[in-house]
Amino acid sequence: MRIDLSSPDINENDIASVTEVLRSGRLSLGPVLEEFEQRFAEYIGTQHAVAVSSGTAALHLCMVALELHPGEEIITTPFSFIASANCALMVGAVPVFVDIDDDTWNMDASAIPRVITNRTRAILPVHIFGVPARMDLITEIALSEGLAVIEDACEAVGARYAEQAVGTFGDAATFAFYPNKQMTTGEGGMLVTDQETLASMARSLRNQGRDHMNSWLTHPRLGYNYRLSEINAALGVSQLSRIGNLLQRREQVAQWYLERLKSDERLVLQQAPREAHVSRFVFVVRLGDEYCQADRDDIIRQLHNSGIGCSTYFTPIHLQTFYRERFGYSEGDFPKCEHVAARTMALPFHPKLTEDQVDEVCRELQALL
Repeated sequence: MRIDLSSPDINENDIASVTEVLRSGRLSLGPVLEEFEQRFAEYIGTQHAVAVSSGTAALHLCMVALELHPGEEIITTPFSFIASANCALMVGAVPVFVDIDDDTWNMDASAIPRVITNRTRAILPVHIFGVPARMDLITEIALSEGLAVIEDACEAVGARYAEQAVGTFGDAATFAFYPNKQMTTGEGGMLVTDQETLASMARSLRNQGRDHMNSWLTHPRLGYNYRLSEINAALGVSQLSRIGNLLQRREQVAQWYLERLKSDERLVLQQAPREAHVSRFVFVVRLGDEYCQADRDDIIRQLHNSGIGCSTYFTPIHLQTFYRERFGYSEGDFPKCEHVAARTMALPFHPKLTEDQVDEVCRELQALL
């Protein structure tokens, strides 16, 4: 692609930080990992942060550490990356979907009470594309029903709702640092919480079930290899040190797009709650109701032919093959999600984009429309 869909922002300090770890000879479970966890907890505003190998691993550890059992239910959204729901299946629990809000594309919080049963254990909101979910309503419902809240903030580092950082509303939250995210560690994720027991359990589970003071070959519980290396952690420390600049540059690119596209009546742009401060993960547009999925797919093909990176975002989780076969989902089960998903597309978005490149993307898109 002449204009990439995404690109990590790596500078010389990032490279030097990784090189320093490589020269040290300490590549796993060392001081840089501890520094990354401490600094990230301070940035988010939680007591504990546990670095792991991916956002998916962090979600899975939340399920295990909160002791969710087979058959128990977790309420979440069908419009997300599939890990949001898969993490429930990993412990034998059942994801229960709630359709999305027309404007924010997040889970419709007002619909949550209608799907609560005596098997419901937790609510898992996703801050989709960096737009915070309605955490005031979600936490109020959870409190009244005695449910846990696990925030999937994997796309939303730096976002706030009512001046409170996302990731600080529930029992635990997860972040991800894949190369297309606001900050990256290459591969990696983070579980944050204010609960010491939950953090301690997550540290054990990520390291094959070992306890801190036990010998290397003593495993008190079933665990996993979800460790994050010192190399990844070094990149994380360096990126976190300039997170404000990374977020600001992404916001600038988003504003360039908004200036050019917000008045185009053929497009629908994602809205944020009035109380929200958005952290820009991707820039996704929805084609208007007069377009169909075939139109969207044709536009993506033609943009690719012009050398412009773009992609669909997302396929509804309930319509993925595995979910259809296991749970019997079909078209029409969550109509708002399906309507949005059939028309959404991600445009090139990363801090290295120039205003001229944004101009070109918008001109090509609008010409095709």
